[in-house]
Amino acid sequence: MVPCVAIFDIGKTNKKCVLFDSSYQIVHEIETRFPEILDDDGEPAEDLTSLINWLKITWQNLEADTRFNIVGLNFTTYGASFVHLNAQNKPATPLYSYLKPYPEDLHEQFHQQYGSVLAFAAQTASPPLGMLNSGLQLYWLKYKKPELFKQIQTSLHLPQFCASLFTGHKVSEYTSIGCHTGLWDFTSNHYHRWVYQEDIIRLLPQITEHQTTFDVRFREKRIPAGIGLHDSSAALIPYLKKYTEPFLLLSTGTWGITLNPFAQEPLTEEMLQQDCLNYFTYDGKPVRASRVFIGNEHEVQTKKLASYFNKPDDYYKTVVYNPKLVRPTIAEVNQSPSNPTSTQVNPQLGIALDCSLYTSYEEAYHALLVNITEPQIKAIHLAGEYRLNTFKNLLVDGGFCKNKVFMRLLQKAFPNLQLIVSENSQGTALGAAMILNIW
Repeated sequence: MVPCVAIFDIGKTNKKCVLFDSSYQIVHEIETRFPEILDDDGEPAEDLTSLINWLKITWQNLEADTRFNIVGLNFTTYGASFVHLNAQNKPATPLYSYLKPYPEDLHEQFHQQYGSVLAFAAQTASPPLGMLNSGLQLYWLKYKKPELFKQIQTSLHLPQFCASLFTGHKVSEYTSIGCHTGLWDFTSNHYHRWVYQEDIIRLLPQITEHQTTFDVRFREKRIPAGIGLHDSSAALIPYLKKYTEPFLLLSTGTWGITLNPFAQEPLTEEMLQQDCLNYFTYDGKPVRASRVFIGNEHEVQTKKLASYFNKPDDYYKTVVYNPKLVRPTIAEVNQSPSNPTSTQVNPQLGIALDCSLYTSYEEAYHALLVNITEPQIKAIHLAGEYRLNTFKNLLVDGGFCKNKVFMRLLQKAFPNLQLIVSENSQGTALGAAMILNIW
């Protein structure tokens, strides 16, 4: 049997279990998707019951699979998501989506009491993002769903909830706390005062260091299990261990997130207004990040293209880069801008592509990729503090690595940066595996 570390990597779209051997090579991968369900307001939400069942059944199947001997376990999931447990350790609410609208009256009420939008954003490194500021989900529950709120005994970030299903331990952890939650005051390095004044602190378990593990049973033995990591922070770990010189990492998936663990400047109001924020590394150090909703937009728009041109939904995978189909707009942002305000980043793309303007799927797809890549380029400049000449490498991981059109447009935009494509397609899971220090 091959000794392996098992990682549950829970994305908003794809749920995976990845097994790594002692050389951190992938030896087995299990993947699934669940249709979204409706929450108690009739809005789309994660199917938490299906997720829990899949985690448990997958683990049982691994126990029965004699090809593999699991020697360690960890978890990484998307952020901005809480699981709220009642006194019986059962979910007290749906797993609300971070795309759910946040009531404007509650937004105003909060900031009347706890400071202006920009002042609060500067303290918490969290631009005003509604439900994406996941700590404010608790404030929303307290004032908009008080009967549900009364049932909550513990609120766990999604990575720590998944870990607790296996370990039985409830903890909080830096990478989840620090991902634009509105919970953490980066200026004083502890929870923001609103968390105490609203008595939210009683729902949040003790912060636990990243190297902490708890024993779980696998077959007839006990193995160490980690406490879980926010996926963007997990994606940084392999690179922080490998590269000593400053780099930028573009982690692609539902979001295209540019991470700069070498930021030198404080967040400005302008940066915050463009959805630029700070994450935490696994050991609690700030990481500058700028995000664009490229994966979601790509999925929406390619379905429209497929329908219009009568092609399969995944036909884009066959498109070969053709420079003749690229309009010259990419070159306009291919150097660090002298005036940063000229490159405003809008994380929500909302591309309106008129398919009738194009004679072929390929031509329309190139136009789509230009529309997706341009804001991503601006976001890279933003995360890099408009000092890209201080970086040698732009590392790219995640799903868009395989997209030849995207990668060629990116290289065209940054001729002075060396683009390094991740050799491991599961960089997020790899980071969660490496942090266990099993080998």
